Amino acid sequence: MTFDYDIAVIGLGPAGSTFARLIDERYRVIALDKKREGCTGAPDDTPGFEKPCGGLLAPDAQLMLGRFGLTLPQSVLVDPQIFAVRAIDLQMKAIRYYQRFYLNCDRPAFDRWLMSLIPPHVDCHHDARLVSVQPLPTAAGADVSAGYLLRVAEGDAERALRIRSIVGTDGSFSPVRHQLMPSAPIKRYVAYQEVFVDENEQPFYSVIFDNRITPCYCWALSKNGHFILGGAFEHEHCRDRFAQLKAQVSAQGFCFGEQLQQQSCLVSYPTHPGELCLGDQRGALLAGEAAGFISPSSLEGISYALDSAQLLARAFNEAGNAALNPTALYQHYRRLTAPLRRKLIKKAGKAFVLYHPLLRRLIMASGLSAITPL
Repeated sequence: MTFDYDIAVIGLGPAGSTFARLIDERYRVIALDKKREGCTGAPDDTPGFEKPCGGLLAPDAQLMLGRFGLTLPQSVLVDPQIFAVRAIDLQMKAIRYYQRFYLNCDRPAFDRWLMSLIPPHVDCHHDARLVSVQPLPTAAGADVSAGYLLRVAEGDAERALRIRSIVGTDGSFSPVRHQLMPSAPIKRYVAYQEVFVDENEQPFYSVIFDNRITPCYCWALSKNGHFILGGAFEHEHCRDRFAQLKAQVSAQGFCFGEQLQQQSCLVSYPTHPGELCLGDQRGALLAGEAAGFISPSSLEGISYALDSAQLLARAFNEAGNAALNPTALYQHYRRLTAPLRRKLIKKAGKAFVLYHPLLRRLIMASGLSAITPL
């Protein structure tokens, strides 16, 4: 069978851009992203790069960039750089400070920078949306996958592509996972945040806990003259829960200037290994949040996106002709991601402790790892 491309990459967030940058040039690769090239993410310039993300680059993500030999450009960093997080338990009326080594970044600029590193042999298409994907029928007696038929909308036009393998790096509600692996569900929250003009006296980063509002956590931070308040909420009544959060933090002294933006999306929350899905054994593979690689204790996903994407590119690059055998490719990717999956299981255990009101209260009361502000 003649294929239009060997690999189609769906989604050019950190995982998709990293895979596209590292995949061997012997493969014919097309990358599809629904955002427009060069989009600023302004409210009147949709679809943009904005999503409910604090834009804090965690040490594990910094480590991955270091392993890649990449240097973060100054244009990606924003003010202020904060060295401690203020943990607030509204339910227990407790506050603690913990040292943290995050980099405060402009998340849209970070995504665009990663995208700019994709080499020219990858055929990148922006403003391109996956309409449907379905397996092509396998000929009788064939021992390899027949590939996939993709229907893609680019602007107002739609076309069909025959692809040997598909790489889903398309986020929490992954169309690839949803259409090809519907029996692999994963728990999700609604990440919702609002952006305001910052009128607080001092810049800060806070994590906020209150099981009456959400079984997960909320966040508040200063970024480039803006104040961001958000959280991960259960689907039902999530706007009401946010209003409750806003009222609670206002009583704590948080100040809100003019509202500039509202942002929302789904965020995955893996609670056990069965919710991770690496793909199928016909040639569709997942990386990043589409696979379930995101920390349940912090919802940090950039480091997992970078790591899982490089492992998937490595699986393809080391496969040689074995890439024609999707089962062998899947098994190789599964072996490579074993340490990453074990790490995620540990994070699930940490999340259980962190989000349990009594256990969290004991930890905060103990002062373990906390710092004392002067």
